Amino acid sequence: MSEQDDNYEDLTQCGLESELEQELLDVQRECTFMWTNKKGEAFGVIMSYLPSDGKIWLTCAERRARVPALRRFPRASICVNSTGTSMGTGKTVTYKGSCVIHDSREIKDWFYPIFARRLRPEPEAAAVFQKFLDSPERVIIEFTPDYTLSFDSKLMWARSPEASIPENDPRNAAN
Repeated sequence: MSEQDDNYEDLTQCGLESELEQELLDVQRECTFMWTNKKGEAFGVIMSYLPSDGKIWLTCAERRARVPALRRFPRASICVNSTGTSMGTGKTVTYKGSCVIHDSREIKDWFYPIFARRLRPEPEAAAVFQKFLDSPERVIIEFTPDYTLSFDSKLMWARSPEASIPENDPRNAAN
């Protein structure tokens, strides 16, 4: 055991493996989306998202405060965690990156059907959801990450197994 493994001060070796990161993005449906308002203050909301080709896609009404804020300063952050998924708890990934706001018919026609099916897998429910999404004042946010920080608690707990929750404990669901 190295000196840095005898405490939790340095967790740089506790990041998610790339396969687990991708699994997390695929199984989770919601993220915390954060941006900076005109006062320079950080702000965030929970949003549903679509991961596609290394980007994260989101949608909201044009009048939401995040849209003009992102047009002023297109930098944002997204955090996704495993709570509530089949992966259990203790896995998270945070990205920093840049946003582009889209309102073109071409992007909407690509995004809405895939996004609707992701959140409502039943065909009839997806069709209704897509119809409601496709409103005149809705925009699509394309988020391109350029920095990643992830964490896998299993790797941290491996440093101190006597402090971890036993595998058969229900609090350890899918961990």
